[in-house]
Amino acid sequence: MNDREKDRPTWDQYFMMIAKLAATRSTCLAFPVGAVIAKNRQVVATGYNGSPSGSVHCTAQGFCYEDLSSCDASKILPSRAVHAEANAIAQAARHGISTEGATIYVTLEPCIACLKLIISAGIKEVFYETDFNTGEKIVVRDSFVADKLVNLHKITVPINVAEKARQFLIAPISLKQEL
Repeated sequence: MNDREKDRPTWDQYFMMIAKLAATRSTCLAFPVGAVIAKNRQVVATGYNGSPSGSVHCTAQGFCYEDLSSCDASKILPSRAVHAEANAIAQAARHGISTEGATIYVTLEPCIACLKLIISAGIKEVFYETDFNTGEKIVVRDSFVADKLVNLHKITVPINVAEKARQFLIAPISLKQEL
């Protein structure tokens, strides 16, 4: 691999970087998360977590629920946020796009409820960046994998690839690049 190719992202890294970019739209104060659904190497839907459509954003009001001191999603039942995966699947459904056989890229490992939704939506591959499930939730997650309902892959975007993306984000990319 030559020097120019080493910073080029793989397809999985590429879609994960788009998921990370989607997370910048999150309105959740506790865990900003982004998701991308891809099929045949094409983005079919994106999502990020936040308040339900039409409701005030947590970022706008400065809290999730009035009179609660914490916005930690792991302590609030139910969480106010619609998860990034659910929003991406809902976006695809709203536009009549099938997710059967698609792949989803998420910045945070899907919770069990989202994993069930992913499976029900026909998505077979899940790539995630950061672990989330612990304890008995891992047993449930792993049972879905053992039953061949879904495949899970933890991936990271290498620093050199992320650095190249950062350079593209902060400078005009239509200018001639140094070779």
